[in-house]
Amino acid sequence: MRKKILESYLSPLAATLVNLLLAYVVYAIARVAYLLDNWSYFADSLTMEVVQGGLVFDTAAILVTNIPYIVLMLLPLHWKETRFWHRLCQVVFVVVNGLALAVNLCDAAYFPFTLRRTTTTVFSEFQNEQNLGGVLFTETLRHWYFVILFAVVVYGLWRLYVMPRLEARRLSWWRYDLTTLLSLAAVAPFVVAGIRGGFATAVRPITISNANQYVDRPTDAALVLNTPFSLYRTVGKAVFVVPQYFDDEQQMAAVFSPVHVPADTVPMTKKNVVVLIVESFGREYIGALNSTLENGRYKGYTPCIDSLIALSTTFEYSFCNGRKSIDGMPSILSSIPMFVEPFFLTPASMNQVSGIASMLGQKGYQTAFFHGAQRGSMGFMAFARKTGFQDYYGREDFDADSRFNGDEDFDGMWAIWDEPFLQYYCTKMSEMKQPFMTAVFTASSHHPYVVPEKYKTVYPEEGIIIHKCIRYTDMALGKFFQAASRQPWFKNTIFVMTSDHTNLSDHDVYQTDLGGFCSPIIIYEPGSDRQPAILPAIAQQIDILPTVMGLLHYPDPYFAFGIDLLNTPADSTWAVNYLNGVYQYVKHGHVLQFDGQRTRAVYSLRDSLMQHNLAGKVVEQPKMERELKAIIQQYMERMTQDRLQP
Repeated sequence: MRKKILESYLSPLAATLVNLLLAYVVYAIARVAYLLDNWSYFADSLTMEVVQGGLVFDTAAILVTNIPYIVLMLLPLHWKETRFWHRLCQVVFVVVNGLALAVNLCDAAYFPFTLRRTTTTVFSEFQNEQNLGGVLFTETLRHWYFVILFAVVVYGLWRLYVMPRLEARRLSWWRYDLTTLLSLAAVAPFVVAGIRGGFATAVRPITISNANQYVDRPTDAALVLNTPFSLYRTVGKAVFVVPQYFDDEQQMAAVFSPVHVPADTVPMTKKNVVVLIVESFGREYIGALNSTLENGRYKGYTPCIDSLIALSTTFEYSFCNGRKSIDGMPSILSSIPMFVEPFFLTPASMNQVSGIASMLGQKGYQTAFFHGAQRGSMGFMAFARKTGFQDYYGREDFDADSRFNGDEDFDGMWAIWDEPFLQYYCTKMSEMKQPFMTAVFTASSHHPYVVPEKYKTVYPEEGIIIHKCIRYTDMALGKFFQAASRQPWFKNTIFVMTSDHTNLSDHDVYQTDLGGFCSPIIIYEPGSDRQPAILPAIAQQIDILPTVMGLLHYPDPYFAFGIDLLNTPADSTWAVNYLNGVYQYVKHGHVLQFDGQRTRAVYSLRDSLMQHNLAGKVVEQPKMERELKAIIQQYMERMTQDRLQP
């Protein structure tokens, strides 16, 4: 009866508006699901402004994605007024908004890994992966409740959809055409305004970065946004836009320059360089770097790395420069941070790019990159070749080596298990001519968070799902260093260890805007007389290249956004990262959050939960703003002008 009444009395325009309200309900359900699935990240910062901002971005996404539906409903064609046509409209409406619900729910599961909404670069990021079906299947099982929610909501969309009355039965063709044309004309300005973000919006329509006006923390911008908006708003867009903070190039270079000119005259020391990029191995899991966590009761999950840190140089504050594996590669190996989008997924990746491998290759080093996944995975092989690695060893090469067990050691999803692959890595280095420079990217401490069958009772479930994987990888690293210590090249080697990014978290201090970037940076020189220490300095991944060059006394000018940590005063060290349209600049005991136009917040590094905004109260704020602007403009200019060389 209800259906017949609605079919009898609602015009096409009224039915269209009612159905669009249904779409708002779908987006609201998706946002609540996003919130609840990531409650620990958002619970302390919910405000009505988040709801208000969400409505603005939902309006834009709903109107953009439903333009075909609106046009089909209000197109002034007399002959279309049939039940078949309106059933077609219903199918279009349910499919479009069902897909919107699906991508929002998928992104809710993906958020803990990135702390942001997914953009179109995700398609480039995973284009070479052949295991995505397995990943999606695993995550579908893990998030079964999203599958049920999706089915229920889509069923509700179909059942609650309002069919309009058939205007052709009550109006002549010219009156019908005039009525629907006027309806379309009346709706059009509101659609345009909704897509732009309001009638009073400035010339440019709203973008992802506009979400920050509704939140106090960049992380919360993900809750304001929705995934359909983030996807369509980044299609074909220029990633790097050059700001005009400085008119004079020399003035800007005086504040910050990525060109390093070595000052010392010490002959180059040709030590081997080994860089270990450990998947998801954030600071949070390492006991030696969390002595004050939980009032000193925190023990960590990395006994082997704790022992290594006792022999190494590390830093009180250390950060990654991105939240994805593909962010870590350029940061660690080429000293290029992630601003806006992953560097290697942008057109700027075609620029001439240097790196540790190419720089040392020019000095006679043999260079090789190791990753236990299939060649081409994550674009690592392309990046390795681009930045000067002479050789690349992946899963196929491991399988071909009769000294190892081949695909018996494949984890079934991503790569060779860390323990055998790190032993392979050590063996292959012993066959290389010194001096050599190598890098390895591990894989086991990653989704789907499993360990080899023989270790399931050794490393049982504890804490959160990744902890057993961290323990397994820590053991594998310990065995690697044991094997390496027996090699003739060991004491002539500089080992640098970091993570590509952080991962799942169960401590509040690592769920803040800055805490999500806390990665270890460990420098181990077994043949050096340098005293082990945790230095009171700020370190970041992009500092690895210049620090290694400083240790080797590299004689030539080179390009790097980072600094030489061991030859820079502690109060001059700094770090930078980018999150949801906001740059975070760490220096002088504070973190400054800058949205490209103004400073949004300043926090003391001692304020670990980032609860007290000191903007306008910190003496160093103007200097920090000026330095950050110089870094940003140097980055954008050089990316767009192909000037990533000294």
